[in-house]
Amino acid sequence: MPAVPSASSAALVGTSVSSAPSVSSALAADYRRMLEFCPVLELRLLDAAEPDPCAADDWYSGAELAADERALVAVLAGAAARIAAEHGRAPRPHVTASRLLHHYVWSACLLIAGPWHLARRVPVLGSADLWLHAPTGAFALRPRGSVTLPGDDELRAELRAAVVEHLGPVLAAFAGPTRRRDRALWGMVTDDLASALWYLGRMLGEEEASVAAAEAVLPGGTLPLPGAAGFRRLHTPDGRAHRTRTRLGCCLHYAVGPAAVACLTCPRTSDEERLRRL
Repeated sequence: MPAVPSASSAALVGTSVSSAPSVSSALAADYRRMLEFCPVLELRLLDAAEPDPCAADDWYSGAELAADERALVAVLAGAAARIAAEHGRAPRPHVTASRLLHHYVWSACLLIAGPWHLARRVPVLGSADLWLHAPTGAFALRPRGSVTLPGDDELRAELRAAVVEHLGPVLAAFAGPTRRRDRALWGMVTDDLASALWYLGRMLGEEEASVAAAEAVLPGGTLPLPGAAGFRRLHTPDGRAHRTRTRLGCCLHYAVGPAAVACLTCPRTSDEERLRRL
């Protein structure tokens, strides 16, 4: 079925929405490039002829996570088992939920923002088009199409709208398990969108370009995303400048096990500690 543009893009003059068969030649090529450069991205690309992954094989779509409590319970159990295997114990349930939500949100942001950064295409990625494998945390994606627009501001607005549309129902489902309210949940999205673009740029050897892109997408005041990308520089004693930012909220990585520490961009991590680790 041809992809349908979101409400934000459909009203804009000059909107172009591509769908199959161009997906395989353009958008899928973006994803293959991302898979080549982004080693942490565990992604299975589905073509038009492949069946949807199913719960019988422990795959659950974002739409199922948002609507079916049994799906949510299954993926949370898988996340708890993975954390226990890595750190020797299962964390408290809200920590597991926060870590899993962070994993989903960061990955979804990368999958939506990546083609925009690489080729000025915003994927039409519904929550029913992205699946999470409960035991491993891997993803499967069926690319449907993409939106292109002539203006930079309009395309950045389309990117934010695509992220919000995809993640809104998922955040609502995770609100209870994570013990987080709307601002904290959307703060995580802000953090992970900035982080995903930053990561992609570093992997491509284009950190400054990706930082500029993240700051343009997240200048602040773009609700429901409550903050700005907010990058800054720290200088180590050898005179080198290092990019950093401070997350709007903690992703609870430090709470997964006795040996875990706060992330380098965590609000718990001082600049002095960041410099020590750098």
